[in-house]
Amino acid sequence: MTDDILTYTSVKNEMLSGSSLSIDEEPEILSLRPGSISDYIGQSEVVETLKIAIEAAKLRSEPIDHVLFHGPPGLGKTTLAHIIANETGANLTVTSGPALEKGGDLIGILTHLEEGDILFIDEIHRTPKVVEEFLYPAMEDFAIDFVFDKGVNARSHRYRLKRFVLIGATTRVGLLSAPLRERFGIFRTLDFYSEPELVEIARRSAQLLKIEVEEDGASELSRRSRGTPRIINRLLKRVRDYAQVRGDGLINKNTVQEALALEGVDNKGLTNLDRRYIKTIIDFYKGGPVGIEAIAATLQEESDTLVDVVEPFLLKIGFIVRTSSGRKASEEAYRHLGYHIRNGSH
Repeated sequence: MTDDILTYTSVKNEMLSGSSLSIDEEPEILSLRPGSISDYIGQSEVVETLKIAIEAAKLRSEPIDHVLFHGPPGLGKTTLAHIIANETGANLTVTSGPALEKGGDLIGILTHLEEGDILFIDEIHRTPKVVEEFLYPAMEDFAIDFVFDKGVNARSHRYRLKRFVLIGATTRVGLLSAPLRERFGIFRTLDFYSEPELVEIARRSAQLLKIEVEEDGASELSRRSRGTPRIINRLLKRVRDYAQVRGDGLINKNTVQEALALEGVDNKGLTNLDRRYIKTIIDFYKGGPVGIEAIAATLQEESDTLVDVVEPFLLKIGFIVRTSSGRKASEEAYRHLGYHIRNGSH
């Protein structure tokens, strides 16, 4: 019986290979990731919740509750999973919802987790339903139920798991089924970062990358980073390259402006895709309202990309509005892109 279950061992190695990992797992990102909770910048309420949960679990000598992080991409969900593992001294296994295609994929991972180990599932809302159903007893009772044979010969067997911690990350919490969502003991939403927090992140990353950033350079980077640490780190590297090749190696406001003009990132942090998205609403659909599928078809982009990557920040800064009829461009968006506003239209 156990040998049959463990035939899935090779799956674990596949799940941990670089090919199935997200951008968060790339070496450059890992080098800038804080390793402890004291080094983590921003998300103060989330951090305080985790500090209390980790300390309480240590006092009771038991693993922490299952954790679910929700928020737009790049805000630190994967980083927090690594920090929890570091703070609790647990082994961390990383996979993602789309990579778990069959129940056997998940079983292979679960049966190799030791007491207190952490399983991190990114994009957990994209876990197939058949795999998700294995998670219910695994999370609640630390067991997996198998059914052998069919019909009158069918028999059930329960395989006991070591007590583990599941950390899930999702950008679309509404797509999580209620039974799965309710099995998480800690559920926290990560929000966009403030400019002072991003300045602090830029300074820390610059120190790790051994480059010099002036105060006005860090401030300009923070204004163009869409409230997202992953983006400020990515832009910092592009500005570093520009400063070393076209400048004197020092990053200041002018260097940031010149480098990001080449990258197509404007003073609000909007990219070419963001501007095309807004212009599509204004030019093709008279400012809206228009459905997301129509916008995606016009742009020839996946609607999921627009919903997960483009819209959260545009909604945050008030450039688009979601209505029951669809998306509308705001007056601020018209002004930013240089459209003349006349009775709500350009």
